[in-house]
Amino acid sequence: MDALRRHTLLLVLLGSLVISVAMGLRHGFGLFMEPMSSELGWGREVFAFALALQNLLWGLSQPFTGALADRFGAARVVAIGGLLYALGLTFMGLSDSALGMSLSAGVLIGLGLSGTTFSVILGAVGRAVAPEKRSMAMGIVSAAGSFGQFAMLPGTLGLLEWLGWSAALLVMGALAALMVPLGGMLRDRPSPRQDSDISLRAALDEAAGRRGFWLLCLGFFVCGFQVVFIGVHLPGYLFDNGIAVHVGSTVLALVGLFNILGTYTAGWLGGHFSKSRLLTWLYLIRGVVITAFIVFPLSPASAYLFGIAMGLLWLSTVPLTNGIVAAVFGVRHLSMLGGIVFLFHQLGSFMGVWLGGYFYDLHGDYDLVWQLAILLSVAAAALHWFISEQPISRSTPSEVQA
Repeated sequence: MDALRRHTLLLVLLGSLVISVAMGLRHGFGLFMEPMSSELGWGREVFAFALALQNLLWGLSQPFTGALADRFGAARVVAIGGLLYALGLTFMGLSDSALGMSLSAGVLIGLGLSGTTFSVILGAVGRAVAPEKRSMAMGIVSAAGSFGQFAMLPGTLGLLEWLGWSAALLVMGALAALMVPLGGMLRDRPSPRQDSDISLRAALDEAAGRRGFWLLCLGFFVCGFQVVFIGVHLPGYLFDNGIAVHVGSTVLALVGLFNILGTYTAGWLGGHFSKSRLLTWLYLIRGVVITAFIVFPLSPASAYLFGIAMGLLWLSTVPLTNGIVAAVFGVRHLSMLGGIVFLFHQLGSFMGVWLGGYFYDLHGDYDLVWQLAILLSVAAAALHWFISEQPISRSTPSEVQA
């Protein structure tokens, strides 16, 4: 095996480990909403707002961490992100006020996630892998986040039941610290500057002038709204309907397990079929699955089926969406442009998780937010139908230096 191939495989492996830890820890946050809110006397909106702030800051900082990774490589960005993530979990475990919760779970973890998740890691992978294998490689790395969710959720629930929420979060902070040395080993190679490359400013102007780029951003808003609302509020929704807490954690674990298959399959399909058409069908099927879940009688069995079906669709959007960005604009500024698209995902995440808590405290149920999730599925399906994957034509390279 030649050195370049070994380097690429190591990059994919280390990137997968980082995303597995970052996403695995994050997907357990919904399990803490009920015990923390009850013990500390909060309504669910306090917890929901902190996680909404987390998703918002994650998205707002993502284009900047992406641009840093494009220019200097992912290693330092991931290491610093892992440190912030670990500190956030530690202070979250010590929080006893709404302000402390917002600063720890919201600000620190939000910034930490921006340096340890998809845009930074997939940008590094996209630069290292040949174009014909790029969609598949992104699918593999995205699937690692789902494996982390599947593998770590039962452990998170076990820690919560054994140690209580505060000590469980401190242990999770120690696990997050593992991303610091992993990031230090993630020696990706930023694309060498070519005469044909355009500057960062020109890349931003180019993307801003493409209708398809904004349609992709709006579609990813819907993805964020749906998955974070479900990931945070589903355990509480099931508990409110008389279903045991362990069923909620099992459903989220099933989402993670089946999303391994879903993201891998999406990555493979994206290498053979139109990514935008695949995204249209994916969002339509999501809408059907959510509709069936809230219309038919709720039981542990229906919850498990919902987890399996949503798992197949959960992060399948990620390799397809990032694959379109790479195909249209190239890989020179992939982490930064992917970060802008991901910002819209996180704006949707903010709205989904916060509106879930807000309307629950207002009406005592999640009915309105479920209905919004269905309507947004239809809108996203329509938006992706009109996205072109044709690479952008550049007649003359920019002379401006990034």
